[in-house]
Amino acid sequence: MKWAEITIRTTEEASDAICEMLAQSGADGIASTDPGEFRNTIDNDPLSYCDDGTIESYGTDVIIKAYFAETDDGVIRMGPKSEELENPEGIGMIYSNITDKELKTADAMDYIRQRLAEIGEFLDVGAGFESLRYVDDEDWANNWKSYYHEFKLSDRIVLCPSWLEGDEELEKGAIKLILDPGSAFGTGTHETTGMCAEVIDRLIKPDTKVLDLGTGSGILAIIASKLGAKSVDAVDIDAMAVKVAEENTKINNCENINCYTGELKSVKNAPYDLIVANIFAHVIAAIACDVPQDLADDGLFVCSGIIDHKKDSVLEAIRNAGMEIIEEQCRNDWWLYICRKA
Repeated sequence: MKWAEITIRTTEEASDAICEMLAQSGADGIASTDPGEFRNTIDNDPLSYCDDGTIESYGTDVIIKAYFAETDDGVIRMGPKSEELENPEGIGMIYSNITDKELKTADAMDYIRQRLAEIGEFLDVGAGFESLRYVDDEDWANNWKSYYHEFKLSDRIVLCPSWLEGDEELEKGAIKLILDPGSAFGTGTHETTGMCAEVIDRLIKPDTKVLDLGTGSGILAIIASKLGAKSVDAVDIDAMAVKVAEENTKINNCENINCYTGELKSVKNAPYDLIVANIFAHVIAAIACDVPQDLADDGLFVCSGIIDHKKDSVLEAIRNAGMEIIEEQCRNDWWLYICRKA
């Protein structure tokens, strides 16, 4: 067996959508390098330094590398097994175009290009598919895992990849999350995840019932649980993401998190005191009208994943749903809104 390494050059706006697509296509590992995040670290940390010209050398594109196992027969399995997609109520059928067949490598690359083109219909994907190369079996894991390190998500929340022990001494009251990104995106490095984590930190109380809608790797659900939420529903339309989230909740000993495949209309424990949706802007706009019925009278709806030029449609949908915005945050053109029933 050998490992096919696909390189995609894209924009920050489209990077999360592409990572999700690659996860849904069966990637065994995904690594993303965002020069914007590097610049922000340098700009915001007065102790950081680098040689002249280093920042400029990174350019502006986000580089995504995905790793697929190729058999000796030259085929790649694309997507999860078919039983992972089955649901008698039709939940999750948005991903019904994923095949569980083994494709010849050339066909698999055509499939990836096709999915990139579909994303390009509503997001700027930039240059797109750049290259395919092979990585030795013994080296592939280190190639993609080397992108992930222990780091602070907020003042008291520290993320540590599951394959690292983590030797950073925690401050008093700090919380460590052990996170395995696996085949699901959502490793905590994105601006929207950081904003959501900070807001959850402020809003969670011991009696808070939380819904993490579009949970991905389960990171926000785990944060809510560790900060003392009464119960957390971690819901995602992607069965593969739910499996990763379940594993991450076990690793972090979060017994009050209920992970299941579904969408807003299929949640099990409404009304919720806090609904968090860190997902795509057009999805938030589409579901906004249904949020109030699943929100407690004094509950809050936190939504993020909203790039600057998409925010107007989200704001209109929120207001049309009978909610009012009580707080907004922006970080590098990404927006977060805290809403309540008007």
